[in-house]
Amino acid sequence: MSQQNNRLNLIGELQEKLNSSLICYITGDRENLNTRIAPDVIRVFYRHLESVGPKERITLFLYTRGGDVLTPWRLVNLIREYCSHFSVLVPFRTYSAGTLICLGADEIIMGKMGELSPIDPSVANAFNPEDPNNKLARIPVSVEDVSSYIGLAQEMAGVKKEEEITEVFLRLSKKVHPLALGNVHRNYSLIRSLGRKLLELHSKEESSEQIKQMIDNLTEQLYAHNYMIPRSEAKNSIKLKVFEPPQDIERLMWSLYEYYEHDLKLIEPFNPSLLLKDHEQQVDFEATGGIIESLEKLDMFIFEGRVTRQTRQKQEATPVNTEILRQKWKSVN
Repeated sequence: MSQQNNRLNLIGELQEKLNSSLICYITGDRENLNTRIAPDVIRVFYRHLESVGPKERITLFLYTRGGDVLTPWRLVNLIREYCSHFSVLVPFRTYSAGTLICLGADEIIMGKMGELSPIDPSVANAFNPEDPNNKLARIPVSVEDVSSYIGLAQEMAGVKKEEEITEVFLRLSKKVHPLALGNVHRNYSLIRSLGRKLLELHSKEESSEQIKQMIDNLTEQLYAHNYMIPRSEAKNSIKLKVFEPPQDIERLMWSLYEYYEHDLKLIEPFNPSLLLKDHEQQVDFEATGGIIESLEKLDMFIFEGRVTRQTRQKQEATPVNTEILRQKWKSVN
């Protein structure tokens, strides 16, 4: 039996036990070959949802390290066009933009290994500070780092007066371009607006103050963007609509994740030099970096590239050059 057939059997079992149509969305985090949530998935999801058709319940099986923070709002609204109850299954990592998607769900079903993350983004534009190790690159600025800098001056250095706070900010603006700081503030406001709007899609019983507290918990009160939020904290401290699955559903969730982990080689670094045989100077390759799958359809995010052996440098190992020629979602069936 093929790996896809094994996955489809598990998807079918989960659908039956959840009484819900299931769509799986995996953005791979394989070392040297990773993908992220991005706007190009909207068209792909539309294809799957049209095939699934309107349903009472639709569930998204999600694994991701994050990505574009605007895509969750569009994706959640698209899914909700096809159902009245939207759930997310979290078998393992669902970070950043993935956590934003969860905020738009009526319920978040998290396994024992399930993890969410803070939703505070790092932003980069042409005005960000130069990377001292690469003059062509810019250092991303964390939205929460800027507000924490002001907080540090107030709490640790005792800066209280308005003119003192102004001086602290002026010193920061000499190191970070004012337009980069403006971009930080815009994203500070954006992420809170998106979080609130996603929660308001279904949180009819929560007050504005309760929703604000959830957003605060997922931004400034966790202190680190790579903080891993287990299901107990997501449910009891942050007050998200988190549910623990029965043992049989949890077992199916984890088995399905392991198939994706194996098929995308998530724990095996992508090493282009291994693609070249001893006698070869150049080889083209295809590698899969992400999957969107339902019982009806399968789409894969494909990297097409070329590995070329370069001239040997004395006694050093022969270097190789890796070129990604194209990358895109490809409809398999």
